[in-house]
Amino acid sequence: MNAPDVLELRCAGRPVASYTIRPGLTPRHAPRPYLHPVTTLAGVPVSELMPADHPHHLGVSVAVPDVAGHNFWGGRTFVRGRGPTELADHGRQRHEGFTRLAPDGFTERLSWTAGDGVVLREERKLRVRALGPTAWALDLAFALTDASGTGLSIGSPATNGRPGAGYGGFFWRAPKEAAPPEVFGAAGDGEAAVHGERGAWVALAGVGWTLVFAGADEETRRDPWFVRAAEYPGVGSSLALDRRLDVPAGGTVVRRVVTVVADGRLDRAEAATLARTAVTP
Repeated sequence: MNAPDVLELRCAGRPVASYTIRPGLTPRHAPRPYLHPVTTLAGVPVSELMPADHPHHLGVSVAVPDVAGHNFWGGRTFVRGRGPTELADHGRQRHEGFTRLAPDGFTERLSWTAGDGVVLREERKLRVRALGPTAWALDLAFALTDASGTGLSIGSPATNGRPGAGYGGFFWRAPKEAAPPEVFGAAGDGEAAVHGERGAWVALAGVGWTLVFAGADEETRRDPWFVRAAEYPGVGSSLALDRRLDVPAGGTVVRRVVTVVADGRLDRAEAATLARTAVTP
């Protein structure tokens, strides 16, 4: 099924996101498809692309810093005993085709390649749907299957010796504003209360917008949240927060995160209600 290099996703008759399928990026960015710009229904931007503080942050994407020693996140690689190090170890996610393609989303096949071989094969499913006049949901699921034939493991800077840096998996880079966004979730209030914790949902609230992230299945809800606000605004669901995730030969890792994109600043009760609604079939 053929498609342009950039897809427009629409919700309630309005464009809410662009999905770049084949980005023209340097190897250091760990090239991969991404969503940007993403907006609220009123048009407020809620994603950021290649910001100066982290040029390898690509809007909304699936990115992993250590897949069997290959960097699919971009930027420097954290090496135990050396710290962040420039290495020629970056991989690339290649679009292989769509099995479903519509204005509200798609099902996509991708290969994660490093060197001359394929490390992982992925099926990615994405859909958008309205939750009312001021909010919509982005439902993103991915299934990563070992393509090596021998099994592999997924890690993070944290598993390689950098405490608190367990990022890798679904990741949303939000816009950096004059002040950090408000952070709250099922585990408490503030960045320190929700980072590294397992909770049904976590929220970022900025100027005129709120993002509420919810694990939509049991496996995803077991993953801790990776949350940044003071340094930069971003939220991810950690595949390997403090220990490596082993994938057996031919095995598959499946995760699904649903993100509520709302106009205005939601309070705790409103965010919790929308999180529940968003993951309800």
